[in-house]
Amino acid sequence: MSTAQAPARPAPTKKLNLYKGDPGMWSWVAHRISGVAIFFFLFVHVLDTALVTVSPESYNAVIDTYKTPIVGLMEIGLVALVLFHALNGLRIVLIDFWSKGAKYQRQMLWAVLAIWVVVFAAATARLLFLLFQHL
Repeated sequence: MSTAQAPARPAPTKKLNLYKGDPGMWSWVAHRISGVAIFFFLFVHVLDTALVTVSPESYNAVIDTYKTPIVGLMEIGLVALVLFHALNGLRIVLIDFWSKGAKYQRQMLWAVLAIWVVVFAAATARLLFLLFQHL
């Protein structure tokens, strides 16, 4: 009796997939970046507030450096970060605790972005209005 061997199969070729991401991945990245930036702000805020106990003059000097246009733009950026982080955090809670959350996560992301744009635009417009009112 002869033992027939099956023909050898060619080795599978490895496909190189470059993951280009989808909106869910980018929202994950943005959520992490906004969280780290907010943490950094809170850390600096605690440190500069603690200067009051060390030296009120030093505290006043640090606070005076915050009254520049660059820091004003950074504060607007902080508002944008906190707003996005909060809205996206609510979306994450819905994904985790709502039975249909995963099914509608993409639609909720677009809703978060739409609400973020509307609220941030309104807040920025109000801030600019107040700024130019004092000039």
